[in-house]
Amino acid sequence: MSAPLAFITGASSGIGQALAWRYHQAGFRLALVARRGAEMADWARARGIPDDRWQVHAADVADVDAIVAAGHACIARQGLPDVVIANAGISVGMDTEQREDLDVMARTLATNVVGLAATFHPFVAGMRARGGGRLVGIASVAGIRGLPGHGAYCASKAAVISYCESLRGELRGTGVKVVTISPGYVDTPLTRKNRYGMPFLMQPPDFAEAAFRAIDRGVSYRVIPWQMGVVARLLRALPDALFDRALAGRPRKHRAGER
Repeated sequence: MSAPLAFITGASSGIGQALAWRYHQAGFRLALVARRGAEMADWARARGIPDDRWQVHAADVADVDAIVAAGHACIARQGLPDVVIANAGISVGMDTEQREDLDVMARTLATNVVGLAATFHPFVAGMRARGGGRLVGIASVAGIRGLPGHGAYCASKAAVISYCESLRGELRGTGVKVVTISPGYVDTPLTRKNRYGMPFLMQPPDFAEAAFRAIDRGVSYRVIPWQMGVVARLLRALPDALFDRALAGRPRKHRAGER
């Protein structure tokens, strides 16, 4: 119990799995949250992580009661985490003209925004009392400006950025750091289906290394890679007319059921 503890949602693949491995390499114990608990356990054993260094907490972050219960179970079984990374998320294209896509938007917001807040909830009081800890929200550069056909995801990640900023202000002076990480394009199962160009595409281990360092430093906000940070600032400053023209004809994100 003397080793630090990292609580990571969405740990079964992509960014979450890469972060879990990086924190293991740094000597952390792991609290791994995923809907597919058995697969998560198989991954930890296949990686040779000793059984006393990890536990799986099966939960769907879109189910508030389930993810809150997973947080309390972590505290009871493993102790209060030093780092909580709310990484779990979904990305599906939408068309507001289609009624079924309103349900897609509701699921996206429930997972990416409410699920993130519910992930943090069980740990805030304990971290405040302890006077330290890291609450890490995984946002996206897609939260900087809205992309056609990507309204649900862009809206959810913009909300993550604003929510984490609000929480950071609430916890100012407590010793608890709120860190917002906005990835650019990372080679994961989510992004491999994209039908548009992905500049500065990163491999998950490279992203995990950069994120680990940013979280360790307790930075308030970081775009990874830095090149996408420059692009994000330029996009934010671009007048609407030029932005709209630049995105005209851009392929849209796959909607549910599309290939």
